[in-house]
This record gives sequence, structure tokens and C-alpha cells, in this order.
Amino acid sequence: MNVPAATPAPSSATPAPSSAAPSPYVRAYRPGDLPAVYDICVRTAYEGRDSRHLYPDPELMPSIFAAPYAALEPELAFVLDDGHGRAAGYILGTADTPAFARAFRSVWLPTLTGRYPAPAGPPRTPSEEMIALMHDPERMVLSELAAYPAHLHIDLLPDQQRKGHGRALVVRFLGALREQGVGAAHLAMVTANTPARAFYDRLGFRPIAVPDPGPITYLGRSTAVV
Repeated sequence: MNVPAATPAPSSATPAPSSAAPSPYVRAYRPGDLPAVYDICVRTAYEGRDSRHLYPDPELMPSIFAAPYAALEPELAFVLDDGHGRAAGYILGTADTPAFARAFRSVWLPTLTGRYPAPAGPPRTPSEEMIALMHDPERMVLSELAAYPAHLHIDLLPDQQRKGHGRALVVRFLGALREQGVGAAHLAMVTANTPARAFYDRLGFRPIAVPDPGPITYLGRSTAVV
């Protein structure tokens, strides 16, 4: 697995006194971060809040919205290190959504079907709704999003929010996309999550019209410097 080296804290910064608490910083994802990524996903998957009351299986949501990105495109996975080596947030994504959907179908989904078989009928619980999404990766490919080929997922633990770390993660991710020659990215968010929408608005994401989006809002922007 080709994982980029961690990015050190800027050398130009004034060294902090030895007694100062380490500062969080953005670095490349490492395989050892995966348990923390699972935990962050679970604790933020319900409109930015803890999701365990809806999805009691702690592996369900990360298996759809976090782990496949770290496995399939680790070069686009970055974490917020809390200063002690543990991930307290992440941004994950893909440079090519149609290609990612194909890889999810052919490579990732077969690792999950034993634990999460395809639903036999209409979903009856929130967990069954998520399992139905798991078995339909093609849902990610919409013609209206073709001009925004990349997409992303970003989550931060509550105590790391509203401190500028989300912006830093997005800047790092968009920069990595630019290096790959990708010009634009999109995301899908639950419309009811108004704090998240305000965050994305500040970063220059704008709505993308998609017919019948249900409870989801699609946002996109170029990968130009934020």
C-alpha cells in the first residue's frame, strides 16, 4: 500500500516550550489510523453527531463511508493528528467517482457480503437502509455530477470542530487532487445538517442541482486554492 509520508509541522514555526501541549496538525493517513477512523465515523455519522443509537453495528457506517476510501485510494486520505499520534478527524475521497464505484463493486463489496448480505426486501430499519446503499455503489454516479469527478467525506470529533482544522483538511485534500490534475470535487450531505452546510459555504462549495435528491444536498467546487 503506497501511503504518503506524514507531513511534519512547519519548520518555520517558533518552537513551543517543552511544557506546551502538542498542537493538532494534518498529516497523511497511515494504516494504523484505521481503528480511529472507524471510531470517528461512528461518532459523527448522524448529522455530525454520534450514530450508535441508529446503527448499533460499529462497523456498518465506516464500511460504507470511510474504510473503502482508505483502502482503495490511500493517497487521498488525510487525518487530523491530535498531537499525540491519534487521528481526531479525517478527510477521505476519490479522484474519479465512476472508477471508485466500480472498484467498490468489484473489490470492496465482496469483503462485506458475508457480514452484510443484500437486503431481501425493502429496508425496514436505518441499518437496513444503509446496507441497501452499500449494495448500490452505482448510486454515486450521477450525470449532474460529471463536471465534479472527485468526491470527499470529512468528519471531525466534536472537540476538534470550529478550530480551523476542517478547512486545513479540505485544503490538503484539494491540493492532492490538483496534483493529480483533477479540476473539481463534490460532496453529498444531509440537508438537515445546517452547521455542516455553513462550513461548506464558507469554503466555496455551491449547490449542484440534482433531480429528486431526497434528504441529500449536493455541493461542489473547483480544486483551486481555498
